[in-house]
Amino acid sequence: MRAFEIADLLRTVDRSYHVYEEFLRVDELSVGLAIWPAGSVDEQTPHTEDEVYYVVAGRAVIRVDGEDRPVEPGSIIYVPAGVEHRFHGIVADLQVLVFWAPPRRSRRTGT
Repeated sequence: MRAFEIADLLRTVDRSYHVYEEFLRVDELSVGLAIWPAGSVDEQTPHTEDEVYYVVAGRAVIRVDGEDRPVEPGSIIYVPAGVEHRFHGIVADLQVLVFWAPPRRSRRTGT
């Protein structure tokens, strides 16, 4: 069994800037913890894998394919591969579990 505690994961990362820390990777899935401090800018671009975001802490707005939705602890958002998306209006430090299927960057081609 592999088991994880959010508090333990948070102790291993610097939360003063945006960070993504993968903590689980298996054949068909990877999971990581992403952190965006309040006021920061999310500069991500579309990915080649599907994602599910689960907001653990914080408050912001997510824009997915041109549609905005407020997020807070307990929010779950699905983003299909290739779709433009990003968090904005981050008013409280955002801590998000990110589930990737297949694993993050596994469909990338080239460099």
